[in-house]
Amino acid sequence: MDPLALIEDYLSDNENGMKTLIIWFLNQVMLLEALHQAGAEQYERTDARKAHRNGYKKRSLKTRYGETILQKPQFREFPFETQVFGRYSRVEKALENAIFESYLQGVSTRRIQEIVAHFGIEQLSPASVSRIAKDLDEQVHAFLQRPIEQEIPYLFVDASYYKVREGPRYITKALLVIAGVRMDGYREILGARITDCENEMFWSGLFEDLKERGLVGVKMVVSDGHAGIQKAAEAAFLGASWQMCSVHCTRAVLKNIPRKHQKEVAESLKEAYGDEERLQQLADDLNERGYRKAANTIERFIPGLMSYTAFPKEHAKRIRTTNMMERVNKELKRRTKVVGAFPNEESLLRLAGSILMDINEEWVTGRRYLTMEGE
Repeated sequence: MDPLALIEDYLSDNENGMKTLIIWFLNQVMLLEALHQAGAEQYERTDARKAHRNGYKKRSLKTRYGETILQKPQFREFPFETQVFGRYSRVEKALENAIFESYLQGVSTRRIQEIVAHFGIEQLSPASVSRIAKDLDEQVHAFLQRPIEQEIPYLFVDASYYKVREGPRYITKALLVIAGVRMDGYREILGARITDCENEMFWSGLFEDLKERGLVGVKMVVSDGHAGIQKAAEAAFLGASWQMCSVHCTRAVLKNIPRKHQKEVAESLKEAYGDEERLQQLADDLNERGYRKAANTIERFIPGLMSYTAFPKEHAKRIRTTNMMERVNKELKRRTKVVGAFPNEESLLRLAGSILMDINEEWVTGRRYLTMEGE
């Protein structure tokens, strides 16, 4: 085959021409490999010959320009070995990893195009984008539906909010992330779900899904004060308690306090957490000062603010708030900021789920979050 003719074909028809060039080049690479392994040209007479040629075997190779059929040389004496398929697949994998990593880092589509241009590709085809999205969807689904294999004494639930397109308009939806601290003291992301409704029925369904995947051993559920979650947790995990995140409680109270008194009330709340009597006294004091809504908020959550005191003192700082989840949500926001609004729920879950997979890997391979009893 004339290389000049291949180049002319490439110049006149970029995509098909490149495919032809790839086939020609990789076949030439294998011929050179065959020469080195046999120790002689195909019909050369020499004492250095180690093997005799035995025709070719067709071998397919998927490339970004489509499937190619290559001619793989064969030997009579021993199998022919080639680096072509392994090396080319690594190039393809490197490209795919670059796209994955760019996507997961929240890089815009325009920037991803610039990144993959370094691999010699000027434009990603719709088929490539679709395949990458499908691969990510499968990985995320497998991650979010995997069996829960260890007991989870402490369960944490928190939400972050995103704009998602629904028909002709964009609406705000909640991404609920569920995590836990295992019996061995390590943290683990257990699930995620998108919703625009957080009533008791929703929470019940979510908890039942976790139980079907193997969740057992829950002693306490930590969350903010969204309606329905306390009742759903108590029904789903008999014998478990519900802990109202003290940080969320403080925020809820301060919404009903004038700015000039917020620092004072926040300090009083911080000192009162863990002491039911002091919490009630603070509620009474705020009520007398005319801050009835703030007082009612404290009184409504007092039972849920005390649950953590029933567990080891060394766990208290980390199980009375959802701070662990706040950091997860902060990372989700940071890496999705460039997206702005999502075109659908699937795209939000695809990106968020992929980020959660990264976070989970850091958690389960890093340092233990808590030292559990008996260790």
